[in-house]
Amino acid sequence: MFKNFFGSGFLIRTVHLILTWIVTLILFLHDTDLRRREENGELMQPVVFSLLVLLSVMLYFTVSLMDPGFVISDSAKCAQGSSEELEEMVPQNSSPRLRMCGYCFLQQQPMRAKHCQTCKHCVRRFDHHCPWIDNCVGERNHCLFIIYLTVQLLALLWALEISWSGFHTAITWKLWLNVNGFLLATLLVVGVFSLVVALLLSCHLYLISINSTTWEFMSRHRISYLKIYSDDENPFDRGILCNLWDFFCMCRTVMWEQVYYKGRNSQV
Repeated sequence: MFKNFFGSGFLIRTVHLILTWIVTLILFLHDTDLRRREENGELMQPVVFSLLVLLSVMLYFTVSLMDPGFVISDSAKCAQGSSEELEEMVPQNSSPRLRMCGYCFLQQQPMRAKHCQTCKHCVRRFDHHCPWIDNCVGERNHCLFIIYLTVQLLALLWALEISWSGFHTAITWKLWLNVNGFLLATLLVVGVFSLVVALLLSCHLYLISINSTTWEFMSRHRISYLKIYSDDENPFDRGILCNLWDFFCMCRTVMWEQVYYKGRNSQV
């Protein structure tokens, strides 16, 4: 279920961990609202903030190390079932058909799966390969990825407010930089990450609401089962509420071939 912690992404995971705790220590060591509350014995905010940061780190490593939905030959056969079930799932006179992966030679690549050349596996409901977590985002970890982004954004926005509360005035700019230099650097780093995470989360929530993936949205003109549709048509779209319910509440492997041909027939 989980990949090797000391794999190719060890460096980026270490950088993430170090950067997180450096920022947290700066917020606690400087004269910020967090530090002042701690000195006054008001421990609720410091404890909650620390737990939020810890939760974000735990979610990061979970999403980074877990299986995103790799398709292996044995499980693929079980997932596709017998040939009779496959014929019922994908009508013989329908197009496009399931195809063989040209990289890992998987005989029948499930619909919405894509081969990731970095991970060297086909991934179910492939969304994208995220370099920051050094892992694919797919069917098994996409929901946790969204939860991680949400928690991370809350921690970053809170850190932004805490760092702003620690700035002090000074007579000259040089003296001001000497006093507030570390906080200013922290504010800039947290501000950039907040903007990136907010944009990323917004894009993902939009795609989830229309039951699309980043790969499908960006490359639909090259995807055989989507390029036959116009740009405003999506055979997997069941409406915003159903799409959100299926994504966050239905923790199971989906036979997208069935959903596809059902949606296709309903639009004919």
